[in-house]
Amino acid sequence: MTENASTAPRPEPIQHIETWAACLAQALAQISGSPLPCTVVAESPVGLAQPVEGDLWIVCASSGGLRGEMGLRFPAASILRLAQIFMSEPVAPEAELTSDHREATLELLRQVAGLVASALKPRWGEVQLGLDVSAGTPSWPASSTAWLRVGENPPAVLVELHLSAALVAALRAEKTAADASVATPDLSIPPTPCSPQESKVKLDLLMDVELAVTVRFGSRRLLLREVLDLNPGAVVDLDRKVQEPVDVLLDGRLVARGEVVVMDGNYGLRVTEVAPAGL
Repeated sequence: MTENASTAPRPEPIQHIETWAACLAQALAQISGSPLPCTVVAESPVGLAQPVEGDLWIVCASSGGLRGEMGLRFPAASILRLAQIFMSEPVAPEAELTSDHREATLELLRQVAGLVASALKPRWGEVQLGLDVSAGTPSWPASSTAWLRVGENPPAVLVELHLSAALVAALRAEKTAADASVATPDLSIPPTPCSPQESKVKLDLLMDVELAVTVRFGSRRLLLREVLDLNPGAVVDLDRKVQEPVDVLLDGRLVARGEVVVMDGNYGLRVTEVAPAGL
């Protein structure tokens, strides 16, 4: 996979990814009884397989003091190696990958997430990290991408990380606030509200963060057997009439509605309604 320059990790995301790397190394050392170095790689490592159906995709959603999402892709070889370490099995790259190996990798990541939450607490306060297995690439495009390499000798474990725009924005906003604070504030003194000029400066710092915008024509819940019966030419009825406005989603959040137009052969959207804050 060739890294796109627009998704190259920025300093703030790299610090966050390094926390994950340190906690993964700590968990593996505790399990195996010997240190296993885990390093952050800013460019796609040589030998990293292209995404395929057998990859394990896990989405980590952060809430509490730090909000945003991060997708982790584990190629089959990495799943097998991590599971063998976690299950105290001998190194056998030729072994058959089973569901037990995938579940072991997920359980390992749960333990790592617990360590990460503890490591983030001094800086972010209480942070909850929820892990969900995804069927494939996250629905949101990556705003920042990096890789982790575990071990020095083959078979090395390679993990691909995708940070959402929401997480990158949160990391950058916190970095700005930390740089502006020289000493711990006196909590007994009520905070002074920001002036409009100060608020504008803070907002300007986030203006170059890329956000994923999606247009949703409608939705429909299907039974598993209905999904399996889908084939080319099948028609799925959605829950929206043709004349009804479509939704505009920002990282999965409704921000506006509008009508579809055609501009120079491309689809476009004429905004007719902006969603109130908090939707």
